[in-house]
Amino acid sequence: MFVLNRVLFAGRIMLPESTSLTVNHFSAVHRLTSPRRNSPYSSVDSERYSSLVKSVMSSRVSTQTPESLQAEDDNIYGPVVKAQMPSRTEPRVPKTLHPFLNSDRALETDEPEAGPPARILLNRGQSRAFIPSVTRVLQQTLSPEQIFYLERWKRRMIAELGEEGFKEYSQNVFRQGKLFHSALEGILTSAETWKNRHLSETPGCPPDIQGYIQSISHVLEDVSAVRAIESTVQHGALNYLGIVDCVARYRGVLCVIDWKTSEKPKPFLSNTYDNPVQVAAYAGALNSDANYKYQVENGLIVVAYKDGSPAHAHQVNSELMSEYWKTWLLRLEEFREPSNKLECGKTKNQCVQNHLLPTVKHAGRSVKLLLFGRPWEPC
Repeated sequence: MFVLNRVLFAGRIMLPESTSLTVNHFSAVHRLTSPRRNSPYSSVDSERYSSLVKSVMSSRVSTQTPESLQAEDDNIYGPVVKAQMPSRTEPRVPKTLHPFLNSDRALETDEPEAGPPARILLNRGQSRAFIPSVTRVLQQTLSPEQIFYLERWKRRMIAELGEEGFKEYSQNVFRQGKLFHSALEGILTSAETWKNRHLSETPGCPPDIQGYIQSISHVLEDVSAVRAIESTVQHGALNYLGIVDCVARYRGVLCVIDWKTSEKPKPFLSNTYDNPVQVAAYAGALNSDANYKYQVENGLIVVAYKDGSPAHAHQVNSELMSEYWKTWLLRLEEFREPSNKLECGKTKNQCVQNHLLPTVKHAGRSVKLLLFGRPWEPC
């Protein structure tokens, strides 16, 4: 038996006290006070790595400063040139701002008496042989960005369909567009009302376009007082012409209506590209044309879908029409700019697009197709 002394504190007086412990008690105490396990780093050869530790610890702190780093960058990459704030450029305005409305005509407030819609056919006689069309002007004044996307679209389609497949696709788009407009003409000129009936079951409606007709059925419910269908308009002062799809009242407002077909949804007016400019050009020509005794200051672009989903109807009010009219005047000026003509007499864009757009046969002559299925207008 072992004797352990321990000290007791009583206030500020220390009192020694003896305690007897058996061997078993001692062994327990020994186990509780055994040293910790050795660290794994204790086996590292410190002599071997001492030189490395010394070199790291004795290395000098870098003397580089922000100024020295800037000087080093200037030496390698050159001095920093701060970009100047872009100057605000004034929006382009036409050299001559021709009026959009005809001051000699009053705007209609009431619907006229019912009568057959006008249809003035295009006659490319001697007097109209050199008058450019709206479609041609817009095609030949596309921006570089528009040409880029047009070419990218064509290359993607050719990669997917092949050269012959792309031509067949373009011919089919053109054919469906013609059938769609023909069917619409039949519906709008019919003595029977087209409201409250299934338009896709209209007699003579080809199966290929029944989806398009059904797509616009809800729009036709708001169309009334049709004044013109597929009728030629010509601006005498500005010397251009076009063919309007339809002039009618939409929800009581007289509009130039342009019917479009699309494979992709176009829920916003910005998705229709140059179509608002085209509608404004048609309306301006109609307002100037002596064949029409009224004038129009509003537009409507209707985009129909082949799957029959509801068409998007984009209204262009009088304020927007005025802005798009200015854009049209700029495009017309650009079309007639001498610097836009090449030695061959064609425009720069026309030569670029000659290798972008496929040629198809229609009515015995070759025509070019545009992205939206419109025929390339002859020079």
